[in-house]
Formats: sequence, C-alpha cells, structure tokens
Amino acid sequence: MLTVYTREGRRLELSEDSILENIENVVWVDLTNPAPAEIKKVEQFSDLALPNIKETEEIEASSHYEVYPDGLQVNCSFLHQVSGNFSITNVAFLFNKKCLISLCAREVPIVSRLQARAQVNSELILDPLTTIIALIEDKVEKLADLSEEAHLAIEKISRQIFNRQNVIQEEIIDNLSRQDDLNGKIRLCLMDGQRDLNFLLRRGRLLDENIHITNDILEDIKTLLSHNTFLSERLDFLLNAALGFINIEQNKIIKIFSIAAVVFMPPTVIASIFGMNFKFMPELSWSWGYPLALLSMVAAGLAPYVYFKNKGWL
Repeated sequence: MLTVYTREGRRLELSEDSILENIENVVWVDLTNPAPAEIKKVEQFSDLALPNIKETEEIEASSHYEVYPDGLQVNCSFLHQVSGNFSITNVAFLFNKKCLISLCAREVPIVSRLQARAQVNSELILDPLTTIIALIEDKVEKLADLSEEAHLAIEKISRQIFNRQNVIQEEIIDNLSRQDDLNGKIRLCLMDGQRDLNFLLRRGRLLDENIHITNDILEDIKTLLSHNTFLSERLDFLLNAALGFINIEQNKIIKIFSIAAVVFMPPTVIASIFGMNFKFMPELSWSWGYPLALLSMVAAGLAPYVYFKNKGWL
C-alpha cells in the first residue's frame, strides 16, 4: 500500500493522487507491504534504490544503514502485538532532499500514530531526521511501558511460586516462558534503537536540539537495558525455583510410593508363605495359626514404618 503525506501549512495532508510527480510538498511516502509497481514508482520519484522487504529483516549493520550524498537509510525495529502475540517488525527509513520514505512488511502502530498526530501538527515532522528520532523516542517510551508491565507480571508469578498458590505448574512455566520471550524482544528493540541513535549521531549531521534529544533517549535506553538485564536474571531465578518446586513435589510422590512398597513388602512375603497350598504345612493345623499370621503381617508392616519415622524420613 502506498500512502503519500504532503505539508499544507501546519497540517499534514493525506494525498490520494497515485501519481507522485503531480503532488507538491511531499513530506512522507509510506510503503506498507507494497506491490512491485509501487516500489518502482517511488524509486523513480525519489531517485533512491529501495531495499526489498527481506533486506529490512537482516541483522547485519551493512543492511541496516546506508549513507547517500544527500541522505541516509536507517532500519528500525518496532515491537507490537500481532494476533495477541508480540512481534518485531523492521521498518526501513530512507530520505534525501525530496522526502522521507518508510518501507515495511506490515502496519506499525507507532508509525501510524505519529502520522495521525502530524496531520494535526506537522511541526512534529519538520524534517526526516526529526521524524526518525521522534519515532525512536516513541518506541523507547512504549518499550518502557512494556518493561513495567512485564515487571508487574513477573512479580505476580513470583508470588504464585513462593506462596504455593493453587496454580497449575505448567501454567506457571508457560507464563515464565512468555515473559522471557517478551523480555528478549524488548532487549533486541532497545539495542536496535541504541545502534540507530549512535549512527545518527555519527553520520546524521544533527541539529543541536536533536543531538540533545538523542543523548537523552540514549540515557533512557541505557537505564532500560539495565532493568531488562535484572528482569532476565529474575526470570532465570524464578524458572529454576519453579522447576525446583516441581522436582520436590515429584520426589514427595515417588517417596510415598517407595515407602509404601517397603512397608507392604514384608506382609506380602508372610502372606505369600502362608498362602502356599502344600499338604504338609504344620501351621495349617494350628488353631491360632491364622491370627498369628495376621499379627505377623501387621508387625512386619509396622516395623519399617516405625524405623523410617525415627530416622525422620517420613
């Protein structure tokens, strides 16, 4: 999908004209899962060679950044929910003197929100670099919110584990795994933002105001990365604790069966002996043979039980 934004005074207008050459004051060209014809159209208008969608997903620095005579390419990773699950979408931002171009495989909420806000106040995107920095700033704020939510969720899981609440163990392990997955994706996006901002500081020829904002965002990222490391260590500890408690519960069950087997083994032996049908068994003629056999079975069962109890194994 090809969307063109133009500047009209203090507002950003959405243009419906499909011929870019007929549009004046183009500020932003947004390509979301574009068709080949749309990519070719934008390349002809901007004089820039656009990467394909697969190239935006690569992690090599050479694929993330490009320097042009009058512009740059920066690939940014954004974390958002897709069908209830958190997913990372990479967006390639390219710009030169003509306009800013964004290219991605699917719609990214943070980008869409900034575009909606800019339609009311176009000063939010005075130039491409300011726009990219604003998007990274919004991304970091969103990641900070997700980190806070993750922290609360992890503390809730911690209480369930250590208070031995009646929660299915598989559910706890599943929740820990989901939080660990989210925490890892948050870290990836934070590190991506850190790399992007450092690249812009080195090669972006930023204005003093943008340099100040960029340094502030980098400080926020550094703080969030430290918190992210803490959450990662916390998740590892809770996972080990949960698995330890599960192991203890399993050992208790195995212990019960082991003790039961030992306790019932001597009575079983006695019952087997007196249950044999041989013709010459002197005990068969005893009037008190049957009660004696029962008493022997009870004594044989109680003896190991009392011994285990005295040893503290029960």
